[in-house]
Amino acid sequence: MRSAVGFVCLLAAAPLGAVSPAPTFPPQLDAHGQAAYRDFQGATPHRAFAVAPGGAYGWAAERDDAPAALAEALARCRADTPQRCVAYAVDDRLVFDAAAWPRLWGPYKNAAEAAAAPVGHGLGERFPDLAFTDGGRRLSVSTLRGKAVILHFWGSWCGPCRREMPDLQRLHQAMGRRADVAVVALQVREPFAVALRWARQQGIRLPLFDSGAHDDRDARFRLADGSQMPDREIAAVFPTTYVLDRHGLVVFSHVGPVSDWPSYAPFLRDVAARSGR
Repeated sequence: MRSAVGFVCLLAAAPLGAVSPAPTFPPQLDAHGQAAYRDFQGATPHRAFAVAPGGAYGWAAERDDAPAALAEALARCRADTPQRCVAYAVDDRLVFDAAAWPRLWGPYKNAAEAAAAPVGHGLGERFPDLAFTDGGRRLSVSTLRGKAVILHFWGSWCGPCRREMPDLQRLHQAMGRRADVAVVALQVREPFAVALRWARQQGIRLPLFDSGAHDDRDARFRLADGSQMPDREIAAVFPTTYVLDRHGLVVFSHVGPVSDWPSYAPFLRDVAARSGR
């Protein structure tokens, strides 16, 4: 934490009437992560801060040297995510590689590796072949092969889901009309008509698909082979989101609302361009 004396000095250094610039934070951090980064900035060297796609982070301070601080920050970040963690800052140096950041969902598996992947919802696994409909047209996850897919589970009864939807729509708009990226938002534990009505009332124009849920007691997903599975097996809480590569393999997952959806556009462009080979 910053000392009170240090804070007063910072204020005194600013010209009277000057507007302080907006703080710069590591990408995709939520409010808790941003608060942690402020703590990091005020901590005693040697210190380091590490981040991963999805908002996971770790930091360390008061270490004997910078390499030790960075090793600990990376280890703490990895303890909270299966995504790859990278260095963001070491002591007073910004070491973040912005060009490499959107490529961290890779390396992607080739067709042979994807065919051998087990079915599941962990990273590198082939996502279960959930069935859903679009205006009566029957679809499933496997019918979307060849596209990068955002698979988003939500409900109009879910407060965090409702708050997140406009930001997810901004990502969808930022991606334009790309044929190689699909957004599939599936309602849970409510009829599709109820979810659709709420979305239209709020001006949400995301691609919404019918999961087949009938009411708030319907806690199962349908699969293309006619079987079913508990919805909590895939989504421990709502909202939950997965990103699938062009082979249908999981490259990213997030439990709970995502912070700053538009910042994921470069990741989606990368997985659409480089996976599926």
